[in-house]
Amino acid sequence: MQRSHKLLFTPGPLNTSPTVRQAMLEDMGSRDEQFIQLIASVRDGILGVGGVHQSDGFEAIPLQGSGTYAIESVLTTAIGPEDRQLILVNGAYGRRIVDISACHRLNYEVYEVPENCLHDASRIEALLKDSRFDFLTAVHCETTTGILNPISQWGSLARQHGCKFIVDAMSSFGGVSINLAIEPIDYLISSANKCLQGVPGLAFVIARRDALMSIRHPARTISLDILQQLRGFEKNGQFRFTPPTHLMCALQQALNELEKEGGVTQRASRYMQNHEVLCDGMSRLGFRQYVPSELQSHIITAFLYPENPRFAFEDFYRRLSARGMVIYPGKLTQVDCFRIGCIGHLFPDDMRDLLGVIEAVLKEMHVKIPV
Repeated sequence: MQRSHKLLFTPGPLNTSPTVRQAMLEDMGSRDEQFIQLIASVRDGILGVGGVHQSDGFEAIPLQGSGTYAIESVLTTAIGPEDRQLILVNGAYGRRIVDISACHRLNYEVYEVPENCLHDASRIEALLKDSRFDFLTAVHCETTTGILNPISQWGSLARQHGCKFIVDAMSSFGGVSINLAIEPIDYLISSANKCLQGVPGLAFVIARRDALMSIRHPARTISLDILQQLRGFEKNGQFRFTPPTHLMCALQQALNELEKEGGVTQRASRYMQNHEVLCDGMSRLGFRQYVPSELQSHIITAFLYPENPRFAFEDFYRRLSARGMVIYPGKLTQVDCFRIGCIGHLFPDDMRDLLGVIEAVLKEMHVKIPV
């Protein structure tokens, strides 16, 4: 099967629409009034995806860089030298939060469970009750496996015990409904190139304004200081440092297309259809999922390697890629798996095409999987 471009069944970067790519062809001056108006529009649009407005007490703060930059910006701006943080970990991206916290010598404690399990809510409550924590930090959709963590429950526990709640919603925002008017989240972090279907290199933080305004300590970095970034927007509507003008144009178009599709509800519905087609087809081919179905998101799914000595993932990956289908390696520490994403500018027919190619490649490799 020959394609003009590859289909990316990954957690990001993702396939984008031709019109999102087209939007990047316009050059804009970083201090020009047209671009300043674009910044304001994008900030409003991001808040709208979260179900809130600036008048509700929320701020959207775009940042140059990947999603990890935005996570580091929140941890190094919001958490003070005397604050204590409880980090919930069930995958590689939770551990990345630990790594950032360790690098900046933050005070933290880790509650970690296996990558296909949820944390025990009673244990979280006991930790928050018995120790004086100021922040609870967690990942919503842990893209190590695709497991979807119960942030509503965790946020409620944080509120009960006087903690601010930081959520890495990198691979869920825009593809899973998150109503910040209801959810007890103080800082939500995401990226343009996931479910919003923009392009890489632009991340953002949605923060409760009262949480930001309560910060009394200096940030640990200059360029990642989200409070100063916000004050820059308030002063003149501009980024403090060279802005990603083309990426902002792409994100504005992506937000327009999200609204045209019917918002998060309809986009999530398409992703769910993609996921259903994928999982039904992979099951028929004999593949098993790593995460129990009741805990699995429709964002990305981890599949265990088949128990067949002829199966070599590197060969499997190369053959799929040569046919225009790009999947993702596993990131688990205990078992061998690979991952397939259902997000981006992909549709159920694309998932069916992928399944057909997987079946053909398995035959080429002489890999038979018991069903």
